[in-house]
Amino acid sequence: MNARRWTAGLLAAVAAVALVGCTSKGQEKTCTTTTDGIFECAPDQRSAPPKLAGELLAGGTYDVSQARGQVVVLNFWGSWCAPCRAEADDLEATYQATKASGVTFLGVNVQDQRDKAKAFEKGRVTYPSLFDPPSKLALALDIPPNFVPATVVLDRAGRIAVVIRAAVKQEGLQPIVERIAAEKSASS
Repeated sequence: MNARRWTAGLLAAVAAVALVGCTSKGQEKTCTTTTDGIFECAPDQRSAPPKLAGELLAGGTYDVSQARGQVVVLNFWGSWCAPCRAEADDLEATYQATKASGVTFLGVNVQDQRDKAKAFEKGRVTYPSLFDPPSKLALALDIPPNFVPATVVLDRAGRIAVVIRAAVKQEGLQPIVERIAAEKSASS
């Protein structure tokens, strides 16, 4: 429990700094945050792609840079998280509805035990998850999620387009993903 509190505190502190404005290499970015926890940057305001790679929950490794050219939806979750259980069906439905348009999903399991995480995923989602018990991958993000669940949408160039710091529903997430997928591909 202390590790969860420490990680949550660290992520909250990093997120508080990020909320002041989206920055990249000293340049001020103009991004917006809505009252319902959605943080979004316009295509010309997005920072360089984050480096996200690690061990998959089911074994093997994965590097998000492999998905350049696709929109990537990252969902930070834990088997111990009730809102994560509630949103799993909506994430899977959005994945199934958008994958034909060049969208891929990737879970990021945090603060969990591998057996519990695998049991949680079984029969819920068909996309893979990175296994990140210490929650280090969130720190690689310029605009990190500050709690779990959180969903990050990367554009086709691998840059952070949207951060949703709340549980998602298909009717809210799918239009966002479709809008990002419809953007013209930008160079990274």
